[in-house]
Amino acid sequence: MTKKVLLVGESWISSATHFKGFDQFGSVTFHLGAEPLVKALKGSEYELTYMPAHEAAEQFPFEMAGLDAYDAVILSDIGANTLLLPPEVWLRSRTVPNRLKLLKAWVEKGGGLLMVGGYFSFQGIDGKARWRRTPVEDTLPVTCLPYDDRVEIPEGTAAEIVAKEHPVMAGLTGQAWPPLLGVNEVELRPGAELVARLPQDQGGFPLLALGSHGKGRTAAWTSDIGPHWLSPEFCDWEGYGRLWKNILGWLTTEQR
Repeated sequence: MTKKVLLVGESWISSATHFKGFDQFGSVTFHLGAEPLVKALKGSEYELTYMPAHEAAEQFPFEMAGLDAYDAVILSDIGANTLLLPPEVWLRSRTVPNRLKLLKAWVEKGGGLLMVGGYFSFQGIDGKARWRRTPVEDTLPVTCLPYDDRVEIPEGTAAEIVAKEHPVMAGLTGQAWPPLLGVNEVELRPGAELVARLPQDQGGFPLLALGSHGKGRTAAWTSDIGPHWLSPEFCDWEGYGRLWKNILGWLTTEQR
């Protein structure tokens, strides 16, 4: 049975100025950050719709029917402002449905929501992702810090699995995971299940946490979906695709 997944975010535009002696010129480049996930899910039971961040401002659903088309939603490296300030609000001062409240209501009635780490996930760089104290945070198995929550690990670290028998770890234990280069620091919500974390000498912060809200299931993966916090070795690892398929499988399984 095909399950439909909406990935929101994981894109950015860079502007550079190049100086060559007296002269200078500018260039703009567009980047997609989820290619490893797109590749891993290709041909699987998960039909992925990739909505880049610049499209989400207007195209992310404003009505429940739009969300009901999906079994799971992944928010990855996209701040709350993109959903709170569409052009109708930002440019025209008109009212629209609050899509953070919509997501919460969708989870409550059975949707599966995953937040993946990044510079604009959880609270993010300089605290600018702003998911703290939002309706979306209410659903997550973790809570956000009130400030810049990045934990940069340039020397690399490996995940510590604390729930080896959980279904999301099927086929992923008994081996050292490839290096991670960073996470967002979060706090585990009471009643949530911690599946993986950083080693204690790296703070022991949650890496993968699972929970529920209403009839729906939610998950938090606090590292990246691809580079830069995931090393090339992690993205090329045979367990990479299995990890995401396991998480999506758990998210889209109805609670009993």
